[in-house]
Amino acid sequence: MTQSEYIHGTFPEEQQRLSKLNDILNDASLAELRLRGGERILDFGAGLAQFTRLTARRAGENGCVIAIERDSNQITEARRQAEAAGESDLIELRQGDVFAMPLRNEEWGSFDVAHARFLLEHVSDPLAVVKAMVRAVRIGGRIVLEDDDHDLIRLWPEPAGFGPLWKAYTRVYDRLANDPYVGRRLVSLLYEAGAQPARNTWIFFGGCAGNSHFEACVDNMVGLFLGARDKIVPWGLLQADSFDEGVANLQAWKRRPEAAMWFAIAWAEGVRRL
Repeated sequence: MTQSEYIHGTFPEEQQRLSKLNDILNDASLAELRLRGGERILDFGAGLAQFTRLTARRAGENGCVIAIERDSNQITEARRQAEAAGESDLIELRQGDVFAMPLRNEEWGSFDVAHARFLLEHVSDPLAVVKAMVRAVRIGGRIVLEDDDHDLIRLWPEPAGFGPLWKAYTRVYDRLANDPYVGRRLVSLLYEAGAQPARNTWIFFGGCAGNSHFEACVDNMVGLFLGARDKIVPWGLLQADSFDEGVANLQAWKRRPEAAMWFAIAWAEGVRRL
């Protein structure tokens, strides 16, 4: 299996961006997950494991939560954050690749929920990941996918230069053989992996001037662009001056009193049939 390249990196500034993104999205994601307590949960591509720890708190003392993360830098920071929160023993964090899951033989087919967020857009073979998720849960177990479709965004009034900047950013995914539009495919991936699709919806990610999360949402987008600049400009996807001007316009735009951003994270859930 070809090793995937993660577009965003794992340097400290990126980890800070991810932590803030978790603060914005985690409650909405947890609500959609609809845990009842006592579940065995497997989190694929857990990153900093902030959401994983949140699911563990909801699953309760009778639950069991395992987080899988490939990158050693993410694991180190995830463990630091867990220790700082007094939750070092809340989850089991394992280093491993989603294409070669570090599970024991008896663990396959034992989980109630397999979950992945912002993972499938960063792998070369998302179907292989979903197949592993289906295999990991028991019959009747749930597979939950949350991921991006980069067409699902609107800014108004759109800041000058945003369109070319967003297009250049999404083209980086193509250059890495990844899919920036995988969100629209989530239900199909569940079906192709052998699961019975059960539900799909959206997680809203956006806001407008006056909303408490608005500036953080825009800052997250700026962080995405800046983190990908070392690919966008050298690869000729956008000229350096156009990139810098577009980012500057976006940073100024967030202070406009009528500024608004709509973005949605695609969500799909399936059930293992056999």
